Formats: sequence, structure tokens, C-alpha cells
Amino acid sequence: MPNNLILASFPSPPQGVWHLGPIPIRAYALCIIAGIIVAIVWGERRWQARGGEKGFVTDLAVWAVPFGLVGGRLYHLATDWQTYFGPGGNPIGALEVWNGGLGIWGAVALGGVGAWIGARRRGVPLPAVADAIAPGIVLAQAIGRIGNYFNQELYGRVTDVPWALEIFNRVDPATGLSDPINGIAQGAPEKLVHPTFLYELLWNIGVAILVVWADKKFRLGHGRAFALYVAAYTAGRFWIELMRDDTATLVFGVRINVFVAAIVFVGAVVYLIVARNRGPREDLVALREAREAGLSEAAGDAVDTDTETEVDVEKTDGESETADKAEAAGDESVSEESRVEEAADRKS
Repeated sequence: MPNNLILASFPSPPQGVWHLGPIPIRAYALCIIAGIIVAIVWGERRWQARGGEKGFVTDLAVWAVPFGLVGGRLYHLATDWQTYFGPGGNPIGALEVWNGGLGIWGAVALGGVGAWIGARRRGVPLPAVADAIAPGIVLAQAIGRIGNYFNQELYGRVTDVPWALEIFNRVDPATGLSDPINGIAQGAPEKLVHPTFLYELLWNIGVAILVVWADKKFRLGHGRAFALYVAAYTAGRFWIELMRDDTATLVFGVRINVFVAAIVFVGAVVYLIVARNRGPREDLVALREAREAGLSEAAGDAVDTDTETEVDVEKTDGESETADKAEAAGDESVSEESRVEEAADRKS
């Protein structure tokens, strides 16, 4: 391999896993965690700036994050099933999330279900929440791509561009066997490839900037900021996916994620067009006040109902007491008449 090509490239990290005693410290996991934290913190600030309640996004993450991780893994297994369940596959590897393999489509889809559950429990419309957290989500995706760099995965085809990525053979020192995820780089680079992880990282940062700008300028609401994020992200993912050269499920000779990106892009654009007629952005302060007023009104109605019941009971008791007195008086009157009649009979 010509030296000038190597000098015009940049290397992959020699390893992506370090051990603290018996505990493995994985760069991929750290990047995922860092991305989640960034998404929550930024989403929280945007939510409060839009009039939302403090701490709401953090509470929502308790639902969205676990759902998202499960959804991401399920999508990866569904679209790369032959690696785990095909001939010579490793079924146990399906559980080894720390070795990489989270599909963003499944993560967003099932994470959205978790967010919907959390938002519904608090009486908050999901589109308003989605608009607030959209930039944070795509920035979290950018941070997660750094984990792919450390795992030396999701790269593109062989190239001689000046920014090519060097791919090394990683070997497990204990066994001497090749191990791309847990091993340590040995010798000279095996090939130079397109750093598609870097292309997507930069694209995602651009999408985050676009969503923030458009949201501020046009006051996007009713899920439109989230739809813009989805449309912009899938537009980039479409051409980046076409550059990748790693093993993937093919449909008509094309990577399945290319079709998914195209379909989701069309859906997001359609939603953006339809949602234009839904009016201005939701006033979260008004929504919260209306909800609180509704709760107060319901409590007031309950108090009024109790008061009316008490009055009815008192009224009924009073009427009963009056009736008893009248009946007693009537009895006394009858007794008096009887005594008068008896006296008249004796005189006769």
C-alpha cells in the first residue's frame, strides 16, 4: 500500500474496550450513555423554555430510554437476523448489546411508545414533547456514532480520499484470535475506507442546527419540529447507507435501510405538509393551566356535591322532625277532644 495514502488517512482507535480489573469499560456504551444525558439535559431546557414543567423530560426518559434500547436492539436483530440465527450464527450474541447493534429506527419507534405512555400519564400531548426533544435526539445519535468509531464498525467502501479511515486487524491478546470489537489492533492497516460513521455524525449535527433554527424562525408546533428532524435525518441516512460496505440484509440487491430511510422520509414530509393547518405552536403554559383548572373544577364540583348532599340530609332530617311534632300535636288534640266528650256524657 503506497505510503502517501496512509499519510493522507486517519487511524481507527487501537481498541474500544479497556478493563478495570475484571470490569470491561466499553467506549460504545459510554457514548450511548453520554448521548442519552445530552438529549435529556437539552430536551429539559427546551421544554422549560416553551413553558413546560421542570423535570418533566427527565421523568419521561424513565419510560422512553428503556423502550428505545429494546426497540433499537429488536430492529437490529430483525434486519441482521442471519448473523445470530442463520447458518453458523450465534444466538447468544443477540443479547450482547455491548458489542454494538442498535437500530435507530426501532429505537425511535419504540422509544416513542414509551414517551407516549409517560406523557399520557401526565396529561401532556406527545407532539409538544417530541418537538422539544427533537434536536437533542439527533445530537445524541451523533455522539453514539463515536462509539461506532471505537468499535471499528459501520464504515464504507474502500477509498483513497484524503480523509480515509484506516481499518486494522484486532486480535484478542489472550487467545490470539481475531476480535474486531474486544481485540487490540495489530500491524499495519488492512484497508482504507470511507468513514461513514463520521459522515453521519457531521450530518446529524447539521440536522440539530437546522431544527433549532427552523423551530425558532417558524415556531414549529404539533410535532412539526420532530417531523423536520426525521425528514432531514433520513435524507442523509439514505445516501450514507448507500456508501456502506458492511454485511446487511438486502432487498432486491439493496440494503434494507435504504428502503426504510426512503419510506420514513416520505412519511415525515407528508406529516409536515398536513400539520401546517393545525395552527400555531401549542402554548404549554395554557395547556398546564387548563389542566390544573380542570382538576380544580373537578375538585370544586365534588365539594359542591358533598355540600348539596349535606343540605339535603339536613333538610330531610328537619322535615322529619317537623312531621313528628305535628303528629304529636295532632295526637294531643285528639286526646283532648276525647276527654271533652267523656265529660259531656257524664253530665247527661
